[in-house]
Amino acid sequence: MLYLVPTPIGNLKDFTFRAIEVLQSVDFILCEDTRTSSKLLQHYKIHKPLTPYHQHNEHKVLDHLVQQLQAGKNIALITDAGTPGISDPAFLLVRACKAAGVSITSLPGATAFVPALVNSGLPATRFIFEGFIPLKKGRKTLMESLANEERTMIFYESPMRLVKTLELFATHFGAERKASVSRELTKIYEENITDTLSNLVKYFSEKQVKGEIVIVVEGKND
Repeated sequence: MLYLVPTPIGNLKDFTFRAIEVLQSVDFILCEDTRTSSKLLQHYKIHKPLTPYHQHNEHKVLDHLVQQLQAGKNIALITDAGTPGISDPAFLLVRACKAAGVSITSLPGATAFVPALVNSGLPATRFIFEGFIPLKKGRKTLMESLANEERTMIFYESPMRLVKTLELFATHFGAERKASVSRELTKIYEENITDTLSNLVKYFSEKQVKGEIVIVVEGKND
């Protein structure tokens, strides 16, 4: 059995009882960074072998992992923060397990874009999740394809690229389009700001930004 186990996106108290139970029961745990995951597991007194599984090695270890699962091993996949498969490794392994007839259980849990969306004050009935936008190739094409999108749009971004991305959105969606920026979600310095894109550019240009970021942008409504 392969278990997909979400981990807290900041506050360790957001880990579920079921997630702890599953991690205590498996044969070993796949994780992005053993150093990061070790802190979480030590906090909850979970003592299981950790195996690196990330975008740089997932192709290499895929077949071996499927073979172990077929042989009866119970394996959990976690990421540094959030739900496996949401802008984090999981897709390739899940697809391979499906093809090989391996059972998969996906636990519910923390995902950064959900609290960011509901906190934004923007429509949450219909939305699309784009994750991280391309750094170079495909960036302009994506913006053009979203120019007339009527649903609320959700993106992930890094602190160093936040202002440039907000400027890009203002250029393609309009400076007066409403948007929300959420950072440090569930942590002590959590911040959620909803305003026009032009005002958000000004606000974040004047301060040093840290932490993981979710940008929620209003869809076209005219």
